[in-house]
Amino acid sequence: MNMVDAKRVLETALVCAQQPLPLKSMRELFADAIGVDSIKQLLEDLKNDWAERGVELVSVATGWRFQSRPEMREYLDRLHPEKPPRYTRATLETLAIIAYRQPVTRGDMEDIRGVTISSLLIKQLEDRGWVEVIGHREAAGRPALFATTKQFLDDLGLQSLDQLPLLESPTSPGDTLDVLAAALEEQPAVTQAEATDSHSEASGAQMNMPLDTLGLEQT
Repeated sequence: MNMVDAKRVLETALVCAQQPLPLKSMRELFADAIGVDSIKQLLEDLKNDWAERGVELVSVATGWRFQSRPEMREYLDRLHPEKPPRYTRATLETLAIIAYRQPVTRGDMEDIRGVTISSLLIKQLEDRGWVEVIGHREAAGRPALFATTKQFLDDLGLQSLDQLPLLESPTSPGDTLDVLAAALEEQPAVTQAEATDSHSEASGAQMNMPLDTLGLEQT
């Protein structure tokens, strides 16, 4: 297969994918006949091909995906005026602490915030797919250690935690939240599930689009 045809196949797979597509899956498209370096070059070519369009090709934690550009949000929201769930400042503050201090226990979070954190708040973040238990601390009661997930990175449009904004004071929950909130405002954040649900009546390919940056509400 020549590179022109290969790019066409890859583009079609990315447009039709309902989740970010990892390099491993891209190689399977071509039965490993095309190497990783060649696929990466095709991805760069596709990024350039779509550079002047309302949709862009981006790399996130779990692979590559097409998503609408942030400047398209105000227009697309007119088609889907419903809003995702809103999250309180306490919820976002807890999420920010986990993101910047992980792995952390519930006790660690409470020490930083200075207040008790409810189990329902943690469960809300787990149900959203943003945090998970990755182990237990070898201490009395073996408390669970929480960390963010790849879904969290995908929803922020990031490849890794290294891309989170730097903190001036990593022990201050207020500063932590402000930095994370800024990151949410700047990123074309969306989950594939939200994109699929928003287009449940449409057939064919599903694309990611920015839907209100994770429901940020500071209360």
